[in-house]
Amino acid sequence: PDIAQRLSTSAGTNPLLLLGIVLMGVGFAFKVSAAPFHMWTPDVYQGAPIPVTAFMSVGTKAAAFAMIVRVFSAGLPHLAPEWQTLLAVVAVTSMVVGNLMAIVQTSLKRLLAYSGVAQAGYILIGVIAGGPKGLAAVLYYLFVYMFMNFGAFAVITLLARPEGDRDRFADLEGLGRRSPVLAVAMSVFMLSLAGFPPSVGFFGKLFLFTAGVSAGYTWLVVIAVLMSVVSVFYYVRVLVPVWSPSPRTDRVSASISSNFAIVLSGVASVVLGLYPTTLLIAGQLGASPINPP
Repeated sequence: PDIAQRLSTSAGTNPLLLLGIVLMGVGFAFKVSAAPFHMWTPDVYQGAPIPVTAFMSVGTKAAAFAMIVRVFSAGLPHLAPEWQTLLAVVAVTSMVVGNLMAIVQTSLKRLLAYSGVAQAGYILIGVIAGGPKGLAAVLYYLFVYMFMNFGAFAVITLLARPEGDRDRFADLEGLGRRSPVLAVAMSVFMLSLAGFPPSVGFFGKLFLFTAGVSAGYTWLVVIAVLMSVVSVFYYVRVLVPVWSPSPRTDRVSASISSNFAIVLSGVASVVLGLYPTTLLIAGQLGASPINPP
């Protein structure tokens, strides 16, 4: 608030301030894996251990989005047109690049990496929209994204063997027969990420897109909807080997704690989708101190 008050009283638009906004935007885009500053993401996701990758895909992204909201929405409200334009360009680039690149991946970890790039673009719509409605949608989506993405990575983790990770589509063959619980859970996570109703992913995108339309960014929401349709292809593609007949009979061993974590994430992805307004109200309460109506 102090920064916002001091900057709002400055005369005109300082070119150095605009340069600072651009540089901060680039830095934040790098942290949230937004295109075109995402090039590190697929290689790091593929090379890092799966538990580390899972944390990076959610934890660092949430922290970076918190910084974006604090700096731009709370700290620079009088320069909203400038940073909204910058973030809109990044959002469109992220959604297009992330979804199109995910289609051609053969590694599940790289697919989820590019999926994360696209998801960053969706979340930026809520940041651009601003206000309690937009920021509440951002908080809602970040919270439910944790369950969807952590759950998907947890299933991939259980496919690993001592000789290394198994994150190819072929490694999912016959999972519906080898481990029905994991197969159902993976289906829930993929359909939630794709935004199928009544999953949490559907309502998360609905709240983000509604906030975008209300703020006058209908064109941005139209692009997001089109890219969401594209994403259905590669999310469903993951599920094809899961439920396809396969001669494989090797069981997927999992500890009680692993099964509990995956089932909990799956249940949360379903239940929070059946009762979305409760979590959204909590998000509105959390967003109101940052950007009061």
